[in-house]
Amino acid sequence: MIVWINGAFGAGKTTTARELIDLIPNSTLFDPEVIDAQLAHLLPAKRLAEVGDFQDLPIWRRLVVDTAAALLAELGGVVVVPMTLLRQEHRDEIFGGLAARRVPVRHVLLAPAETILRQRIADRHIPDDLPDGEIRIRQWCYDQIEPYRSALASWLTVDAHPVDTGALTPYEAAERIAEAVRTGEAPVCDIVQTPEPTAETVASGVLLFDEHDRVLLVDPTYKPGWEFPGGVVEPGEAPARAGIREVAEETGLTLDEVPRLLVVDWEPPTPPRYGGLRFLYDGGRLDAATAGSLLLPGPELRGWRFVSEEEAASLLPPVRYERLRWALRARERGAALYLEAGVPIG
Repeated sequence: MIVWINGAFGAGKTTTARELIDLIPNSTLFDPEVIDAQLAHLLPAKRLAEVGDFQDLPIWRRLVVDTAAALLAELGGVVVVPMTLLRQEHRDEIFGGLAARRVPVRHVLLAPAETILRQRIADRHIPDDLPDGEIRIRQWCYDQIEPYRSALASWLTVDAHPVDTGALTPYEAAERIAEAVRTGEAPVCDIVQTPEPTAETVASGVLLFDEHDRVLLVDPTYKPGWEFPGGVVEPGEAPARAGIREVAEETGLTLDEVPRLLVVDWEPPTPPRYGGLRFLYDGGRLDAATAGSLLLPGPELRGWRFVSEEEAASLLPPVRYERLRWALRARERGAALYLEAGVPIG
C-alpha cells in the first residue's frame, strides 16, 4: 500500500512522513526528490531547461511509479510518499500507474490555512551555499500557492483525506494520518486498474463523429494523453466487437452495427511499452441529441470532446495522431489502410 501525503509547499509533508513511518508498522519512506537529483545528472541541460518542474517530465512520473512499486515488491508493507501533486493529469497518471500494478493508494492532503503556508515559507531555512537561493526558492514556493488554491477548489479534495495541520506538530499530524489509514477513514483511491501488458497487445479504437465531422476524443485518467474510445481486445474476442464493447463501457453508447475498418497499425515496441496491433474503426456520425447524451462512467475517463483534425494534433501523442490522420484519409477514400508505426505500407 502507498500512503501519498500531498499538500502545498510549507504544509509539512516531509517532516510528517518521517514521523509517520514510526507509527505505521513495516513502513518505508520514499521521497521522489531523490529522482529529481538523479535526473539532474542524467538528462542533458537542454532537456532540463525545457521544463520548469521535474514533474513535467514523463520520465520523472514513470520513475516515481516504478520506484514506489519496486520498493513495495522488495520490502512489502507500506510506502509513505511525501510529494506535492497539483496537476490532476499528473495525479491521475501516477496513481493510475500504481493501480495498474495492483498497488492501492491512500491519498492524504495536509491542508493548513494559506496564511500559515505563507508564514512557513517565509520562515523556511535556505542553505547558505545557494547563489540567490533564498529569494529564488521562496518565490518559487509562493508561486505554487495559486495552483494549490485552484486544485483545492476543483479536484484535489475529491479522493484525498484532508488533515488541517495548522495547529498540529508533525507528530500530531502523523498520528491522525496513521489513525485514518488504520480505520479506513482515508479510503483507497478509486482509480481505474488497467493491468500493464506483459507482451504485445491487440487494441481496438472507434472513431465517432458529430454533425460537423469532428472526431470524439476521450481523456483517460490512467495514462497521459487523449485517446479514441477503445481498449485492449480480450482473449477470444473479435477486434471489432471489442471496439463496440469499449464504446459502450466508456461512453454509454450502443453501436447498432459492426463498425467499418479504417486502419490496422502495427505499433513497434518502445520500452517500457510492448506495442502490438492497433485497429481503428468508423463508428459513424452521431446526431446532436446522441452526442449530448454521452456518459463518462466510473473513474476511467476524465473528459471528452469533439475536435477537428487540426485540434487533435495538439491533444494526441504523435503516434496516435498519425493513426488518426490516416484513418480519416481511409474514411474519405472508402478503403482501409495498413500502417506500420503510423506510416502506410503497400
